[in-house]
Amino acid sequence: MEGRPLDECELIERAIKGDVAAYTELVRIHQHAALRVAMLVVGDPTEAEDVAQEAFVKAHRNLGRFSADRPFRPWLLAIVRNEARNRRRRTARQARLSLRVANDPVSGGAAPSPEAVLLADERRRTLLDAVDRLPDRYRMVVGCRFLLELSEAETAEVLGVPTGTVKSRTARGLDRLRDLLPADELGEAG
Repeated sequence: MEGRPLDECELIERAIKGDVAAYTELVRIHQHAALRVAMLVVGDPTEAEDVAQEAFVKAHRNLGRFSADRPFRPWLLAIVRNEARNRRRRTARQARLSLRVANDPVSGGAAPSPEAVLLADERRRTLLDAVDRLPDRYRMVVGCRFLLELSEAETAEVLGVPTGTVKSRTARGLDRLRDLLPADELGEAG
């Protein structure tokens, strides 16, 4: 059927057969998540872009190894993670994590006050700084689960660890975040 959007499985099949446009669409779909994973590891936006681009090239070269009975996104993000780790090891950089979290639009169309924007930006920076201070094993799990909104199973696949490890590292990482954040940043639920 001409003109209908292709689902991801069709895109993957076509990309494996050499359809560059299909792979380009897969890149478009997963680019944001790939950049975020790379940022979690390397901490530098320019480095993250380079890592994501290299990972997409490696993924394209290895499409023949992709198993169609598995989800594509965790497979791709595992490649991104590995490429980012390799980059960080090669350059021996321990750059600070500086994720850019997109501002959510305000509901109702009302513009937030300058004070509200400033307060939200400060809270976001405080939270990201606290996440940045977590050991790698916790930072990666917390980043995948809450910044990328991956499921436990997807996080396990991306990080190459069992689901139980994701659960325990998530709990420990959140406990450490509670210790790192000022009490007023935790809100009433904290």
